[in-house]
Amino acid sequence: MAAINELISRIQDPELRASIQAEIDKLSRQKKFGLVFEDHIPECTPLYELPIRVGSMVARKSGSINDLMLVSAINGDSTTCLQQGDGASVEVPLTELVAAARFGEPIYPYLKPIDAVCNAPDSDLWHTLIEADNYHALQLLEYLYAGQVDCIYIDPPYNTGAKDWKYNNDYVDGSDAYRHSKWLSFMEKRLRLAKKLLNPHNSVLVVTIDEKEYLHLGCLLEELFSDANMQMISSVINPANVARAGEFGRSGEFIFFVMLGTSSPLRVRLPREWVSSKGRTHTGNVRWDLLQRSGTNARRVDRPNLFYPVYINPSNSQIVGVGEPIAIDVDRNDVEPIEGTYAVWPIRANGDEGNWQWGKESFISRLKQGRVRVGGNADRGFTIYILKDGEYSKIMNEEFNIIGHGVNNEIIVEDNDTNFVMATPGDIWKIASHDATQYGSRLLGSIFADRRFTFPKSLYAVKDCIRFFTEDKPNALVIDFFAGSGTTLHAVNLLNAEDGGHRRCIMVTNNEVSADEAKNLTAKGFKPGDPEWEELGIAHYVTWPRTVCSIEGHDVNGNPLRGNYIGSDRPMSEGFKANAAFFKLGFLDKASVRVGRQFREMLPTLWMKAGCHGPCPTCDEGAVPDMLILPQNHMAVLNDNSSYAAFAERVEQEHQIDTVYLVTDSDADYRSMAKGLSAPHKYQLYRDYLDNFRINSKR
Repeated sequence: MAAINELISRIQDPELRASIQAEIDKLSRQKKFGLVFEDHIPECTPLYELPIRVGSMVARKSGSINDLMLVSAINGDSTTCLQQGDGASVEVPLTELVAAARFGEPIYPYLKPIDAVCNAPDSDLWHTLIEADNYHALQLLEYLYAGQVDCIYIDPPYNTGAKDWKYNNDYVDGSDAYRHSKWLSFMEKRLRLAKKLLNPHNSVLVVTIDEKEYLHLGCLLEELFSDANMQMISSVINPANVARAGEFGRSGEFIFFVMLGTSSPLRVRLPREWVSSKGRTHTGNVRWDLLQRSGTNARRVDRPNLFYPVYINPSNSQIVGVGEPIAIDVDRNDVEPIEGTYAVWPIRANGDEGNWQWGKESFISRLKQGRVRVGGNADRGFTIYILKDGEYSKIMNEEFNIIGHGVNNEIIVEDNDTNFVMATPGDIWKIASHDATQYGSRLLGSIFADRRFTFPKSLYAVKDCIRFFTEDKPNALVIDFFAGSGTTLHAVNLLNAEDGGHRRCIMVTNNEVSADEAKNLTAKGFKPGDPEWEELGIAHYVTWPRTVCSIEGHDVNGNPLRGNYIGSDRPMSEGFKANAAFFKLGFLDKASVRVGRQFREMLPTLWMKAGCHGPCPTCDEGAVPDMLILPQNHMAVLNDNSSYAAFAERVEQEHQIDTVYLVTDSDADYRSMAKGLSAPHKYQLYRDYLDNFRINSKR
């Protein structure tokens, strides 16, 4: 830009110079700096649940989702459609069409209950699986939980060039010249929404990737999360090494941790393999260091004020006094010791005079804290050991149990299991339990004898990623919008079982079938949306069955799962004390929502917004009730303003209710009613819902 501006300045004609400068300025505002990629045509998605009416935007089920048409007339089982672009009129059978929407157009989602598993009827902890295109699901989740999410873990498509993901309903293969920019466009839309979900003060986004896109992903994350602290971890997921023709074999992948606000990885109890013992002199228990300084600046002449005697009673090793530092020109042998004591000076192994790590005053104050102990004896010499700040803080943080104090008030702690260590690990993970073959593919194989899912994550790798940021958040909300086989919810349940947590997980996945299955189904005359097609999709065929089986502790044939979970020796057949609900994302008619005709369809959404407490409520067919008081769900709904007095009285009696929905078009009525309720969360229906998605459509 500097060179262009210099050339513009040479233009003699002031009017021409100003005009060119104005155009350059306009281009500069439009130019992307940093990561540059194509803005592809908007993604489109089929809306199988939405009825087709005159004026609907549609596509052929068997065609490209981008070949949109506008329905101009419906005549029985046939439709007249106008093709977008050339406006040509075509006749298409109604059964061959599906409603479609471009991303960014207003949509009004709802959750259709599909199934549920309840293995903890006394618990109000309910996880959720949502079958949906994750872009629209993220729009819904923003309405529900903007700024409330503690952890997002995603394993997006790696864009390997194989048929591992679709853009606009078409597979992107390795020969596509725009596959990298399509992938970035695809990811950017979703990450922008994900950012709105995360708690800006303390939360983490975890993204796994391999070498195909890690550079692009890193740049994209830096642009979108410029205020966050970001770190990339290298993780070995296949120690056997997968050979690649003409390349190095593949044994690892990368994990980006994007830490917002004060978020940082926690020190947690880890197996010894996480932290190398090479070069260390301790065993994983409290480490006592020498008071005498080593290394640089360790001579008396370097720090004369740190050269002083410590007087020890030789009969019991008790410290009875601390002398003053002596001047550099004073011989230590001329200093008279306290009678009956042994004077310990900082003398180096070669006989030279050294110095201590602590000054006299610090030594005395820390002696009182129990941070000094004495080893050895008068015959072979005494050695003074100290607890540095880091080790002392471990004790103060109760990582070790204090069981007593010694002769010098030194802290005595209970020995920990030396097979484990409290640590924050380094950035290269080579952990046996992270083997994706052993603890991903084979673990899934123990649940499904005949169902294949390519490249599932190790259960323990996912659990560890989440644990480093939620061990101190037992009620964390965790989201995975590329749920795949459902490893994340499985990992959250295992983490809860290990530490008694109440973390809640929301998973989102589409219901795509594999490329081979799609080919076979098409050959049999089936189309997306047909029951025969949908039952083989990943949500119904893999994600949900795994969720049910892992919670109840059996395989898909009802046989108890064999083996134990690593680290806890918990039998897999025990399952988990947890519950989960399975929904499919559908779309509502805005006009029907506004007049309250789709209240029953809205109930699961209201339940989720209230925190997913208790089983998802239902509403019987017939007239919409004047009010719903649902203490087990921590929520209440007022549909008829004339019943407000009775409603308010009942809500105030039920102390469990903390979310209230008031159905009214009048802002004044809403404010008046809300003012009279003590519940912390109050919403105006259906304006709150409709306004949210109308505004979102402008992105």
